[in-house]
Amino acid sequence: MDDMEMWPEVEKAATEKRRELVLQGLVVDKRICSNGGLTSSVYSLVLLNYLEVSQCPSLTAIHEDVQHLTNLQSLILCRNKLASVPNVIGKLKSLKVLDLSVNDLKVLPEGIAELKELNTLNVSCNSLQVLPEGLAQCAKLSFINVSKNRIAGFPADLFSERLDLLSTLVASDNLVEELSGDIHKLAAIKVLDLSNNKLNEIPSELSDCSKLKEINFKGNKLNDKRLEKMVNGCQTKSILDYLRGKGRKTQGEDGGDGDGGRGADKKKRQQQRKRKEKTADEQEEEDELNKMVVKVLHISEAPTELTVKVSAEVKDVRPYLVCCVVRGMSLKPGNALKRFLMAQTKLHDDLCGKRTIATIATHDVQLLKGPLVYGVKPPTQLKIVALGRKEMTAVELVRHLQVEAEELRKQKKRQNVTGLHKYLQLLQGKSLYPCLVDAEGHVISFPPITNSEKTKIKKTTKELFLEVTSATSLQTCKDIMDALIVKMAELNKFTAEHQEEAGSDGEGDGPPEHVASSDASSQLIIQQVRTVDQDGNLKVVYPSKTDLSDDISNLTVIW
Repeated sequence: MDDMEMWPEVEKAATEKRRELVLQGLVVDKRICSNGGLTSSVYSLVLLNYLEVSQCPSLTAIHEDVQHLTNLQSLILCRNKLASVPNVIGKLKSLKVLDLSVNDLKVLPEGIAELKELNTLNVSCNSLQVLPEGLAQCAKLSFINVSKNRIAGFPADLFSERLDLLSTLVASDNLVEELSGDIHKLAAIKVLDLSNNKLNEIPSELSDCSKLKEINFKGNKLNDKRLEKMVNGCQTKSILDYLRGKGRKTQGEDGGDGDGGRGADKKKRQQQRKRKEKTADEQEEEDELNKMVVKVLHISEAPTELTVKVSAEVKDVRPYLVCCVVRGMSLKPGNALKRFLMAQTKLHDDLCGKRTIATIATHDVQLLKGPLVYGVKPPTQLKIVALGRKEMTAVELVRHLQVEAEELRKQKKRQNVTGLHKYLQLLQGKSLYPCLVDAEGHVISFPPITNSEKTKIKKTTKELFLEVTSATSLQTCKDIMDALIVKMAELNKFTAEHQEEAGSDGEGDGPPEHVASSDASSQLIIQQVRTVDQDGNLKVVYPSKTDLSDDISNLTVIW
């Protein structure tokens, strides 16, 4: 393609003086391939404050002319094959959001450190080995996701008092060997995920992070086995209390009087001796109590089989889908439902890359009428009763959400928006929208935006139908479904062990009832669900024997 020929989307943005431009998918990718890169006319759209180029495997580089887009506030370059990003990106002084996730980056440009307005940095799913020095100069950073890379350690200045707004740091699935005690300097840190790394120790200084609400160190082989058990149970408060006590103990041994030190040593030796005296049966019993149990129910054993038929049209829109049914999830006691919904939101923000990588939806099985069909509809024909709303077409829903987003911006006097509004840009440029439809023709899911009020889960829900959709890959769907089920098992065990009263938050039905603290009460049953093509040929069944196979020390899967 001749670079002098202006692409229709670019021409429209230039003519209408638009502030947003989204280029994504197969058609755009073919143009990029023919052109040897993005058309240079993109870089003349100096009014843009939002630019997205995604799902284009032919895009391997961004030209230095990107520096002319000085009004950009959001630059989304996810799910391409970028091998490099020019250092001049540091000249985009207004940039607040930079998403370079799911590319082939081995290094990041040092120019990122010059982005003084940057508040969100997502470089997950690349091949990064190091992070650039100077990130502390981006004093407005509040969210950093560097998960699924090959990072062995953090730059010293990342843990700096200057990053006093940094609330979320996700660095799971890397090769990090040490976490500095300077982590306590991040005064605003609320979420810290360092799961599946190479850590042997967790610094006691972590307990000084007063706002820390959620930590994840699963998948690290810690020297302190008691701490490792707490970590595998995701007991944030217990972990912080333990680290706090460990810090005091260390100070007492180093700086206390001789008797105190000897007393602590003596107590430690007694505990070690007691552990050694345990019989093999006792140890096995203790380990068994700490396990989470998931039982897989084969399709042939299921009382009622749910099948999802996938239409051919989704191939160019959102082609990948996996589903399953979960029984035994206790949502009625206390805040169990609230914790589950919060966990789903966190997965969306982190592992799902704010829904750019994948989207999760949950339904009450009792409210489903199968078989289900996963297909596409034009925006004007897709009707859904979205969560908390009346029935409307996708066009009307998107318009409503856009108006709400604009009003929120004005009220809050800020660029960022929350809730469903922040996912609207994922649909831009699409002529067909994906949807999951039941046997009565009702749309029960409209990914990546919302699912239906008709099948919404409640405290009384006994069986859940889970779906994960993605435009990235089938394995992505499986990995996220694995993570969701593991999280559900953790939450179920937590609910059972803490014996919360049902209805204690005022939402339960009937008199309060206690949950028994038994292992059986927290066991989940996962029923396999098949997805088939239009001719009935099997596409995928989840879970299969290769799923749920991660090395999770306290998860037992019964086939």
